[in-house]
Amino acid sequence: MNELRLTVNGELRKADPGTTVAALLRSMGVDPARVAVERNRDVIPRATWADAGLADGDKIEIVAFIGGGSGGGSGGGSGDDDPLVLGGRKFKSRLLIGTGKYRTLDEGREAILRSGAEIVTVALRRVDLTPGKPNVLDTIDRTRHTILPNTAGCYTAEDAIRTCRLARELGIADMVKLEVIGDERTLFPDGAATLEAARVLVKEGFVVLPYCMDDPILARKLEDVGCAAVMPLAAPIGSGLGIRNPYNLRIIIEQAKVPIIVDAGVGTASDAAVAMELGCHGVLMNTAIAGARDPLMMAEAMRDAVIAGRRAFRAGRIPRKLYATASSPVDGIIE
Repeated sequence: MNELRLTVNGELRKADPGTTVAALLRSMGVDPARVAVERNRDVIPRATWADAGLADGDKIEIVAFIGGGSGGGSGGGSGDDDPLVLGGRKFKSRLLIGTGKYRTLDEGREAILRSGAEIVTVALRRVDLTPGKPNVLDTIDRTRHTILPNTAGCYTAEDAIRTCRLARELGIADMVKLEVIGDERTLFPDGAATLEAARVLVKEGFVVLPYCMDDPILARKLEDVGCAAVMPLAAPIGSGLGIRNPYNLRIIIEQAKVPIIVDAGVGTASDAAVAMELGCHGVLMNTAIAGARDPLMMAEAMRDAVIAGRRAFRAGRIPRKLYATASSPVDGIIE
């Protein structure tokens, strides 16, 4: 055979016999440090690329991180005495943000910095094979921020598991945000598939943070299979409707032994504050910041709202009463 016929990221490509994965990447001008490679749906370990030969008919996927929907800043927390603990790691900030939907990479970079977030989410997609094209990782200071790969766009447990394995091959930490979408229109998560994927990923050593409906029963099951946190929605993704069902969230928080992080539906700073005042341990958002008229100012507002909400929860609000109670003493009133 004079040449190999490969399908690379869905497109037909020809290569010389004996071509290895490393050689293929070089010929395409792809930076090997920023991609993961899959052959016929099996991840190829980075250490074997130089020797991993390709065969005629192989289907190759070359993927990288893109912007996606959540040491570092101190925003979103209440100080060193009140850290957010995920998978044994401590974070000062209780605000997690996504990296998608910003008008420019520079805007995204600045929003991350102003938010004070320490954890930022990224999605995994086929790499753009245009040489030298900027990557979302260019916006993230890896010395200050923890990257949280997510499985956005996955509709089956199998695809979500596959995506997490590719993210691990990219050299990012094993903490992942698990999403398995059940409906294309509402983007509501598929609870059964999420639970199935979580069970597999936990056994493989991943620190799993699953996105789910505000269902107390499912939340408990996800915790029982070993998830490091549970991330119920407040409202549909990107809707900005805020906390639609605070009562379910309260039940989830009361029964949980792991952190509860509101994920999806936050529209403005007051929504974030309400979530924290209910007792949630953190808030993850993307659209609420990136879609604001002034994303940089909104990033600061969200940072401050999460801090205020957490402090209010720790301080303890006064009881609600039907009638007034005077705040000034009645003794000694002038007659």
